[in-house]
Parts: sequence; structure tokens; C-alpha cells
Amino acid sequence: MTDLRDAAMSSKAWPFEEARRVLKRYQKQAPEKGYVLFQTGYGPSGLPHIGTFGEVARTTMVRRAFEQISDIPTKLICFSDDMDGFRKVPTNLPMQEELKEDLNLPLTKVRDPFGTHAGFAQHNNARLCAFLDSYGFEYEFASATDYYTSGKFDEALLIALERFDKIQEIMLPTLGAERQETYSCFLPVSPKTGHVLQVPTLERNVAKGTIVYQEPDGEKIEIPVTGGNVKMQWKPDWAMRWAALGVDYEMSGKDLIDSVTQSSKICRALGARPPESLSYELFNDEQGQKISKSKGNGLSMEEWLRYAAPESLQYFMYLKPKTAKRLYFDVIPKAVDEYHQQLRAFPGQDLKAQLNNPVYHLHGQDAPQSDMVVPFSMLLNLASASSAEDKDTMWGFIAKYAPEASAETHPNLDQAAGFAVRYFNDFVKPTKTYRAPTDQERAALQDLADALRSEEAALAAIAKKNAAMGNDDALPTADFSDDDFLQSVVFAVGKNHGFEPLRDWFTAIYEVLLGASQGPRFGGFIALYGVAETIALIERALAGELI
Repeated sequence: MTDLRDAAMSSKAWPFEEARRVLKRYQKQAPEKGYVLFQTGYGPSGLPHIGTFGEVARTTMVRRAFEQISDIPTKLICFSDDMDGFRKVPTNLPMQEELKEDLNLPLTKVRDPFGTHAGFAQHNNARLCAFLDSYGFEYEFASATDYYTSGKFDEALLIALERFDKIQEIMLPTLGAERQETYSCFLPVSPKTGHVLQVPTLERNVAKGTIVYQEPDGEKIEIPVTGGNVKMQWKPDWAMRWAALGVDYEMSGKDLIDSVTQSSKICRALGARPPESLSYELFNDEQGQKISKSKGNGLSMEEWLRYAAPESLQYFMYLKPKTAKRLYFDVIPKAVDEYHQQLRAFPGQDLKAQLNNPVYHLHGQDAPQSDMVVPFSMLLNLASASSAEDKDTMWGFIAKYAPEASAETHPNLDQAAGFAVRYFNDFVKPTKTYRAPTDQERAALQDLADALRSEEAALAAIAKKNAAMGNDDALPTADFSDDDFLQSVVFAVGKNHGFEPLRDWFTAIYEVLLGASQGPRFGGFIALYGVAETIALIERALAGELI
């Protein structure tokens, strides 16, 4: 344990760097509340999206890293801002007209357009929790509606009432002149309409714990700030929650940097220390636009899991949180293959390297073994070349390539084969564009087919390439089941036909034979798909049957 802690204290992996910042808060004494509190926030104004999951996954990574360097207990709260007013109807929801009738109600009072829960926020909260539970995250779910109405925030709200002027002094300079005239850090919940009102605070009574405001119909009403009668504005609310709960760490998107700054000032005005924070870059969709719950653009968590195992999504979330990433379907195959590459590397690494390996931050030291003897990208190309409609078809090829593998002994590979068929049919097949070969490419493809017909012809192609390059090395052992030998044959044919740079030859192979601009290491593909099958594929392409 000592060696692990020492290594973790010097690791450059970002979760350990974040964890060490949290630990500095308690160098002199442990927290009075008895634990270090990590928090993630979620606004249930729209369906949960993958960015929400990413925040929980990344915060969990920092929490686990903290537990490697400290014996102080930890807790993670996933907090839902479900008392916010419903300001606009997300375009990706049913019952658009009906939902407009619920505008300005707290999200927990908005009807559930899916008819499964008491309210829209409850539906979204349940979906989020179900997904987080399926990943095995350890967290405590918290509802703003519950915390406000049950009195859990009452003490902090009374302090905010007492220090109202200080909060206003922090917020007003950040607002436009017109907004300054009406801004109040307290949002009354109208006893008449149930709406969350954005109206000025006309009077305050600290001794009674009340405020006075004016209803839209002109009536002045006095209500307590406790018991769920008011909700705080976004930035003061964030600060009040930090102060009330003693939050030690919370990360947020780059678009909230100013909010973090202002909320931190308010938190100090309330007499508490703001948490350590990390501003991460945002996810963009395929058009380069920020993903949004209200737009429903980008990937949903469920969509990712339709095409890949959960661990690949966690791996994607680990990578460079301060770098903007395109989050669309085409990132999935790369994430799957990289995740398994890291799994394969993990057992042979020393402790320092293991702590820097992303899979450590997903699995700890008990990282599973990878059984992906065929990369996911290769499975996709196999599905393409074989027009596979199910994973049984895929296994017909996999079993010849890796006879020791089976669905029972290689469950991840079996699952990936099914994902590959689904991904191919949904995304690759509709966009595949084959082209006819040029004269140079046609001659080279014909030679490649001929070289694959016999070991003698294959060795002759390699010998011809060697002679042209002045290479007098001995020829390799011919073996049509060996990826490297087959790659040498493909390489030699390209050289013999004068492709410069040689990548133009491989691009031609992908575009003519697979209908894509890029593809797998082609020697490995031949070994997987089969030599005879590859010859037949080339012949079909040369006959114009693929176009």
C-alpha cells in the first residue's frame, strides 16, 4: 500500500493531480463533517445526455484517486436541480403543445410527457439513476426539490437572507442595466400559480426569515425563504449548496468558468470555502456544435451502448478532459480499440505506468484481461466485406482466424461482433461508396489476387520488390495464415506497381474493395476474411460488381 500511495502522490495522471489538490484542503486537519464531499450537478430540463454521464464518470475517477492517497472517507452526491423553473420546451420531446402549458413551473411539477412518473424531472432523474446504477457508480442522489422543501437548506437560506446585500453586490455588476433593476437572488414560488417567479425582492425581514415580492397581478405577498417557498437564482444557488453541504470538489464545463468565479465569491460571503474545481472542455456534435439536452444533438448514453460496451465510454471520458472532443458515432470504434490496447498493455507495466494507464482509473489494479483477438475496426470491415447480417456469420470467419476463440471463451469478442454488425448496418452501409480502380490500381489489384493464389506467386512478388530495392535479404517463410506475411505481400505488390507514397495503394484498396477511405491493416484483414474470399472480392471489384 505504501508503494502504491507513494507512486500515486507523484503520478502525472490527471485524476491524481486533481486528488492532490483536494487533499491539500485537509493538510492540517480532517474535515469536520467526517468525509470529503465530491459533487456533480445535473439539470433535468431535458433528457440526460452523455455529458452528464461524463461528469459523474470523471468525478468518480478523481474520487477513486483521492482514496489511493488518503484515508479520509469520501462521498459523491449527484445533485439534480429539479426545482428550477421550466423555461422552454426541449424540441426532442413529445406533447410539445401540452408542455407549453407547464412553462415556469418547477421541473418536478411539469407533466411527464412519457407518462411513466409523477413529473418530467422525476422521469429524467430516474433515467439518469438507472444508467449510473448500471455502471456500478457509488453515489447518493439528491433532489433540489427535496432539499428545499424538507428544510435541509433552511439554515443556509437564512444566512443568505441575512447577507442578501453582499450577494447582490457580487451579482449585479455581472448583469446588464435592465436586469439589475429586477434581479434578486431569491426566486419566489408563487402560492397562486406555482410558478418560479423572476421578480424583485421588495422587502426583507431577517428576524422573521421572510421576503416580500409582487405577484404578476400586482398583489404583494410575504413568504418565508425556508421550506421550499423560494428557490435561489442559479449562481447563488450553486454557492449556497456548496456552503450548506460542505462540497470539496466539483468539476464543470468550460462554459461555466464565470459561474464558478461568481459562485465562489458568494460561497465565501456565506462564510464557507468554495470547492476545488476543474473546468473541462465541452463535447461537440458532428457539426462542431456544443451538445445540448434541449437540442438532443450529439450522442445519448443509450446510443453509445447500442454499439459498444460500457467500458469504452468510460475510457473515452478519461481522455484529456481539458481538450475539446467531437462526440459522435464515428468515435466509438476508435475508443473500443484503444481501450483494449490499454488493457493488453496493463499487466506488463510497472506500477508507475499502470497508474498512468487509463484502465487503472476505470478498474483499479483489477483490470480485466482483453479477449479481443480481433480489433473492433477489423470486425467492422469484416461485416462490410461479408455483408454480415448477424454475429453468427462473423463467427464463421473469426473461428477460422482464431480457432481457439469462441463465444463462450471470448465474451467481449462475441459482444463486439454483434455490435459491429449493428454499427455497420446503421452507419457504414448507408454511406459506403465504391469506386472503379484506375488503370494502375486495376493492374496492381490483379497482381495481388494472383500473388494470393499460391505461395510461389506470393514469394515471387516479394522477391521482385526486394530486387528493385537492392535488398538481398532472404525471403520470409510463406504462410497464408500469418498477418505479417500477408501484409508483406500487399506491401510488395504496391511497391512493384510504383505507388508513391505507398499509402495511396492502401487507400485504393479500401476505396475499391471496402467502399471506405480508410481501413484496417490489410494483411490482418486477409487473414481474418480468408485468402480465397479476398481473391473473390478483388475479382468482383475488377468486374465492376461492387459499384
